[in-house]
Amino acid sequence: MSAPATSTTHRAALLESLRWRKFPVLDDGFVALVDCMGDDGSVVQAARVSYGEGTRKVSDDRQLIRYLMRHAHTTPFEMAELKFVVRVPMDCWRQWIRHRTASVNEYSTRYSLAIDSMQGTADDEWRTQATVNRQGSAGVLEAGSGGRFTQAEKDLQEQARRVYEERLEAGIAREQARKDLPLSTYTEAYWKIDLHNLLHFLALRMDAHAQLEIRRYSETIGHEIVKPLFPLVWEAFLDYRVEAMRLTRLDRSVISRLVAQSAGRGLPASRADFLAAQDSSWQGLERCRERDECLDKLVSLGLVTP
Repeated sequence: MSAPATSTTHRAALLESLRWRKFPVLDDGFVALVDCMGDDGSVVQAARVSYGEGTRKVSDDRQLIRYLMRHAHTTPFEMAELKFVVRVPMDCWRQWIRHRTASVNEYSTRYSLAIDSMQGTADDEWRTQATVNRQGSAGVLEAGSGGRFTQAEKDLQEQARRVYEERLEAGIAREQARKDLPLSTYTEAYWKIDLHNLLHFLALRMDAHAQLEIRRYSETIGHEIVKPLFPLVWEAFLDYRVEAMRLTRLDRSVISRLVAQSAGRGLPASRADFLAAQDSSWQGLERCRERDECLDKLVSLGLVTP
């Protein structure tokens, strides 16, 4: 049984409105959908191993998709694919390309001139190094102190481009002339990936711990493209991946001890109560990331005072 004509027409119109539309990211980057195969129904169809559409209610499809997401039955989500073209700074692309579950074809600066665009940093966008997460940032430089770094960045980028073009004019091969271009230089690539692996990418790169630049790309892909094309999948993804909380065996044990300790007093417990209930393997450690993560979870649940 085929899908209703109105549904098919709406889907086609939606897809056409999104294809090749460049959603801006950063100062000169973008994300654009090239093509999409499948929809929410493709996930449902694969899960039921049937070829009929319209034989179930939308509510049934929603419940099935939520069940699949909740219990990590991932194969049905692999039946849909999306292809993008992206423009992204090379340092951000290095993180992106680590996700090896996609088909990629990148703009070649060996065959073509490097894109004449580099990501710039505004005066108030220079972030400071995080003290806890050694690979992350936390906060920004004091107001008014970033201007000299922004100007130095601009000078460096202009000089690098000038040297690059002088080499080309002198007949130096493109493959060698490019070697001193900064990582802020934009590159472009086609990126094709199935829905399951795309959601995994988004779960990691939309997270608050991800670098800000790649987080902006992930948020754009998720909210502007995946959400309208796969509304039921997106809803389940937010509920069971993005906004969900994972409790480990140790977390659950701490909660049980806190509840027992707080009998008669009620919750939330104090920080001292939490330390008394902590796992024995954390005791005596001056720094313990697992303990800190557990505390953050319990604070967010209202079980321990902020």
